[in-house]
Amino acid sequence: MSDTIVKTKPLKGGEFLVKETTPEATFIPEEMHEEQRMIHSMVQDFMQNVIFPNAEKIEKQENDIAATILEQSAELGLLGTHMPEAYGGMALDTNTNTIICDVLGPAGAWTVTYAAHTGIGMLPILYFGTDEQKQKYLPRLISGELKACYCLTEPSSGSDALAAKSRADLSEDGKHYILNGQKMWITNSGFADIFIVFAQVDGDKFTGFIVEGPAEGLSLGAEEHKLGIKGSSTRQVFFENLKVPKENVLGEIGKGHLIAFNALNTGRFKLCALCVGGAKESHNTAVAYAKERIQFNVPIAKFGAIQHKLAEQAIQIFASESALYRTSQLIQQKAQSLKEEGVSFAEAKLKAAEEYAIECAILKVVGSEALDFVVDETLQVHGGMGYSEEGTAARAYRDARINRIYEGTNEINRLLTIDMLFKRALKGAIDITGPAWEVQKELASMPSFDKPEGPFAEEYKAVKEFKKAVLMTAGAAAKMQMEGQLNLKEEQMIVMNVADMLIDCFVAESTLLRVHKLQEMDTKAPKEIYEAILKVVISDATAKIHKNGTDALASFAEGDLLRTMLMGLKRFTKYPAVNVRNARRNIAAYVIENDGYKF
Repeated sequence: MSDTIVKTKPLKGGEFLVKETTPEATFIPEEMHEEQRMIHSMVQDFMQNVIFPNAEKIEKQENDIAATILEQSAELGLLGTHMPEAYGGMALDTNTNTIICDVLGPAGAWTVTYAAHTGIGMLPILYFGTDEQKQKYLPRLISGELKACYCLTEPSSGSDALAAKSRADLSEDGKHYILNGQKMWITNSGFADIFIVFAQVDGDKFTGFIVEGPAEGLSLGAEEHKLGIKGSSTRQVFFENLKVPKENVLGEIGKGHLIAFNALNTGRFKLCALCVGGAKESHNTAVAYAKERIQFNVPIAKFGAIQHKLAEQAIQIFASESALYRTSQLIQQKAQSLKEEGVSFAEAKLKAAEEYAIECAILKVVGSEALDFVVDETLQVHGGMGYSEEGTAARAYRDARINRIYEGTNEINRLLTIDMLFKRALKGAIDITGPAWEVQKELASMPSFDKPEGPFAEEYKAVKEFKKAVLMTAGAAAKMQMEGQLNLKEEQMIVMNVADMLIDCFVAESTLLRVHKLQEMDTKAPKEIYEAILKVVISDATAKIHKNGTDALASFAEGDLLRTMLMGLKRFTKYPAVNVRNARRNIAAYVIENDGYKF
């Protein structure tokens, strides 16, 4: 396996599996510069002064308040922080935009309104619109004058988006496309002015369109009665012989999939940031309640079972946050290098997100599942009160559940991580074959018993071995597929096992890089708290990677081959036993003393 240390040149997308990196190459939230801290504070004030006081009104969708708050956020520039200055945007870097989404995370259902407008509503125009389309729509979307929605899903096409049945046919005079069809689960549709719509031109050419509303032939269903995110407008959208000007075709005829999939890369990344921010607020709520709830004459925060929950919440948030900001830096560096080469702002943003599509898919899974864990445990800490709608625990629990479904289900994103990894390898974008072959040769040699040296030596060794475990398992499956003994397209369980190994590997390494970097900085928490988080993360990853590897290998190998690979897997998933009880006790003590997530 390669021992290359990347110091200046960022890793390519997916390359984290076969190359090492350094703490200096990553960005962590503790190193925000002064301007970022000012923006962080401004967004916090917006949350305190606008979002939280209107939480009940947002939940009930009173007077389209979500749209009104979009306009208020536009006054602060929040709808254009990721847009070019030429259209009225602020053109802030990726890290700063990540910080903004992180702080907005606790806004609950309103984050869905915000994300749909600024992400899948605006980015298709930025990425694929003509100059005329950008000039016409982006300034008014940035100012909040126009509100956007994204119409992709249909009753018969969810994950299989390209199977859409809506169609667009060119009119006899050649000036319009006549749009007919039905879309469902469309966020912001109740008040949207701009509809990004996908339909089949001539029945078989998947194409994007910009549709202006209201218009003759465009109608809406009633607001959906949803489990959560009740404060976001969600309706069906119907098109009946709707005339769309020919100049409102978005991108190229038949290339709508490029729009849909590239917008989702950024959407998945931002979703993770919003989930991380929401998880912090939920965790803080759990800590506050645990300190005030008295049972058996003491606060329940004194009980080990509750401390385990609070500690594990903090651990999962910290690990997810580490992976999020690491990827944010990669995307930012890629975009910056492309702009220095003369690539336009929009093209640089598009290509940077596309480069790290694997990492974005990983983040979507990690962020949404960490949030789900956190809100579930927050409700559990609250006990019966958590089940009541009087507090915020029940709403957070309901609101969080959607995140594992939209922007591509977590199952789809897991499958995508491995599919994209293999495709990048086949195209020569990254070399997986060489490192995988090195791992196979290592299996035939005697293991080394040298004690690792240096800061976090055991952890760096563990992460390096995790990568070998992934390469060995994925390589063996790929080899059997090439030999015709396995069809991975039909073996989703195996692919999911390997995807989880890859995800745990990325998160563990991201946490390690952050904790190592923090050793050289003044920090809020004692350094031993960060180290405790890291040790639990690595310890848990060791067990999970071993289990997923075992499950995958036993699914397609047998006899001597299986025994050899299981021995290799055991070799690659060794990490000294950790007193996780004491580690979690110390982490819990810190968050309890500091009233929540203060890292």
